[in-house]
Amino acid sequence: MKKDVILGYDLNEKYCQISFYDETKEEPETMETETDNYQIPLMLGYYKEKWVYGKEAKRLAALQEGITVTDIFEKAVRQEKVKVGARKRDGVWLLAKFIKLTLEEFDEISFLTFSVPYTNIDMSKMLKGIGHYLGIPKERVCVQDYKESFCQYMFYQPKELWQYESALFYCDAQEIRAYMLRRLNAIGVKERELFVTVEEVANAQMRELAAIYPILNKDQEQDADDRFKTFIESVFEKKVVSSVYLTGEGFENNWYPNSLKVLCNGRRAFIGNNLYSKGACYTSMGKCKEYHESPVYLDETKMTEQICLRMRVNGQEGWYPIVSWGTHWYEADGQWEVILEDTSDIEVHVETLAGEELQVEKVSLEGLPDRRDYSLRVQIEVLFVDEKTCRLSFRDVGFGEFFPSTGFHVEKTIHLGGSNGQFNSMS
Repeated sequence: MKKDVILGYDLNEKYCQISFYDETKEEPETMETETDNYQIPLMLGYYKEKWVYGKEAKRLAALQEGITVTDIFEKAVRQEKVKVGARKRDGVWLLAKFIKLTLEEFDEISFLTFSVPYTNIDMSKMLKGIGHYLGIPKERVCVQDYKESFCQYMFYQPKELWQYESALFYCDAQEIRAYMLRRLNAIGVKERELFVTVEEVANAQMRELAAIYPILNKDQEQDADDRFKTFIESVFEKKVVSSVYLTGEGFENNWYPNSLKVLCNGRRAFIGNNLYSKGACYTSMGKCKEYHESPVYLDETKMTEQICLRMRVNGQEGWYPIVSWGTHWYEADGQWEVILEDTSDIEVHVETLAGEELQVEKVSLEGLPDRRDYSLRVQIEVLFVDEKTCRLSFRDVGFGEFFPSTGFHVEKTIHLGGSNGQFNSMS
């Protein structure tokens, strides 16, 4: 059994994939399976009072033995009830069971990041809840989408690979999608802070590229190659691209030699299907080891504002964020204890990446006792009511046996702009 493991977990409607941090290796390792090239089919089986998953569940289905459950991810998202034998099971319970079975060889997980096709407040709550079911505290579970996983993967690659824009092409049985990692222009922030995003810049349905998957003959293969080559040229037009990544089952057959020449013209190209799980593992590494030098990833779901207080941390006085930009509002709640040097009003700064205006809010501490020798301890709590409303709470928690709490408590509601219309202004 492996202990203190840092994991990245790629999860979608078809399969899962697991990458883990090995400090002796240069990058995360991906768990190998006997088939499907690291991919574990998202499928459960129940036979002779025993649960199995993945290829064992597929084997049961092929032999028509026991009970098998498919479409687990969608059932969990829709919170469906599923009849398994004589019992009804929640879709979320089934997904949690599947994830638990896949992680049995890890005895203690230090941090787990899920990488999923999309994320929102419901997805985050569901997967953090599953992490809690596995015995992992919610603050040690992170949820991000595939675009952010690509971005996190790139942060740990040599800088020349994302010096300019970096491209990701995804191909499956339905479509080809093209994404670009690029830098954002932020107003009024420190020069050392770098903000990046990943955008879907083009897509083509398989009816337009019908010959790609599957390849039936040489003529169709040539036609598919020509169409993909044209698609690439349209994506790269007027762009400087440092590197290209190909992922998805549609790229597993070498049907695109001419397109590959375009992809590799003046840039490096890579192919593989474990990029998302590795990107998720890199996120876990950064969170677990508290790396702070990485760029900040932003998209239309992330906060472009941060809330700061004037504090002295490790002897350095400055404005420190209690809510950082690049955070989902529904994951920004937090709680800290601080020592006040005096009982002056607390000033709160709200900085925005979408403009130069600084929002200043003041919190009155009238009623707090004037204590000396740094013996005034206050608990600060951040609670988001919704995307645009943040509630700050300041509470006197006393100082051990020397100074009991006075019961002082004050709240301040801060109204933010939200993500609507702000992220798009950062070209």
